[in-house]
Amino acid sequence: MTFDYDLFVIGGGSGGVRAARVAAGEAGAKVALAEEDRYGGTCVIRGCVPKKLMVFASEYSGMVGDAQAYGWSIAPGAFDWDMFHGKLAAELDRLEGIYRNLLKNSGVETFDQRAKLVDAHTVELADGSRKTAKHILIATGGRPVTPDVPGAELAITSNEIFHLPKLPKSILIVGGGYIACEFAGIMNGLGVEVTQFYRGAQILRGFDDEARGLVSDEMRKNGIDLHFGINVLEMARDGEAILVKASNGDERVFDQVMFATGRTPNADDLGLESIGVERGRKGEIVVDQYSQTSVPSVYAIGDVTDRVNLTPVAIREGMAFVQTVFKGNPTPVDHELIPTAIFTQPEMGTVGLSEEDAARQEPIEVYSTSFKPMQMGFAGRTDRVLMKLVVSKATRKVLGCHIVAPGAGEMIQLAGIAVKMGATKEDFDRTVAVHPTMAEEIVTMKSPVRSA
Repeated sequence: MTFDYDLFVIGGGSGGVRAARVAAGEAGAKVALAEEDRYGGTCVIRGCVPKKLMVFASEYSGMVGDAQAYGWSIAPGAFDWDMFHGKLAAELDRLEGIYRNLLKNSGVETFDQRAKLVDAHTVELADGSRKTAKHILIATGGRPVTPDVPGAELAITSNEIFHLPKLPKSILIVGGGYIACEFAGIMNGLGVEVTQFYRGAQILRGFDDEARGLVSDEMRKNGIDLHFGINVLEMARDGEAILVKASNGDERVFDQVMFATGRTPNADDLGLESIGVERGRKGEIVVDQYSQTSVPSVYAIGDVTDRVNLTPVAIREGMAFVQTVFKGNPTPVDHELIPTAIFTQPEMGTVGLSEEDAARQEPIEVYSTSFKPMQMGFAGRTDRVLMKLVVSKATRKVLGCHIVAPGAGEMIQLAGIAVKMGATKEDFDRTVAVHPTMAEEIVTMKSPVRSA
């Protein structure tokens, strides 16, 4: 049987673009890709990149006070949202252009429209045309979900927050995951009065308890009005503002409300059920270790599979797919010991097991220290940081490393190499400290603070 293409990719995010251009450029495959929205996907257009630029912008407000404490004559100024947002939009346009050029220069044919599956080797585009391919790769990512409460349509999500016509004076952020906490810090740093509701007992569920506890404490010290065990019951328009009725009986008015209450795979209306592609209970596409679905010619990578929903993971999955399908080198995806950064304020970096998960697995020792770093202490700030290692008693391997500090993401990238290699606590001890730095504490903690 002959096909129009060797590979048809549905989705132009980081994972889909990488798989398409490597299959075409390195493996010599004839490849097409369809994307109904902007190229670059969640990360580039409405996620990691614009969010990190907003983090940078929000951190300058605190730097003014620090500079004054260090002797600089700097007067506080007002944040110009219009100026920043214009530069942000231009940067996203530039990055989208790069993605398009990467595909074009690799020989990938692109279609700027929605695509869905008709059968195991056929996709149908929004204009009604059909294309056949030996292999089909679904890389459609995920999307925010909002709770089913009256007035939910009045709120925004992480998709829309990058496109606000002006900064609100006050905002309610609903949720306790990393997206909610990151944007709470961003908006607070930009001068917005931030309230955060979370229905659970502590933010950042699933991360190390000690680390997330410090993040929570520091967020409150920074001025975020953080509430636990509370949810939104309903919302209504109150002039240009939004009236929010909460589960604790309170009624408050906010200029803006943002839901950051989870994400769901973009796997609906793709024709999956009609051709027998299995989906899980969250709607994700079920795949094996090689990203193959229950239909042998159809593969899926990235957030649509709901494995580890991180951009670098989707890229790795795309590369492994190309190795497996087009280079004759079956390559399972490695999801173990992935370093992760959460761009809260303070920032968190983590790799491996939390103290709680490790203790359920085997006897452990915990090495932990929390302190006021030199730079902040001199400026008169009370901010604290955390350096923590979770160590196996039996093997002495470092099972987890957790950092809460400015630049924690940069630190955990390097610490992640050691943990991935199976470094022991004694390997860390043998490493000479870089002084004076915050990160030196990772290699100078000699005695455990507790065992479990």
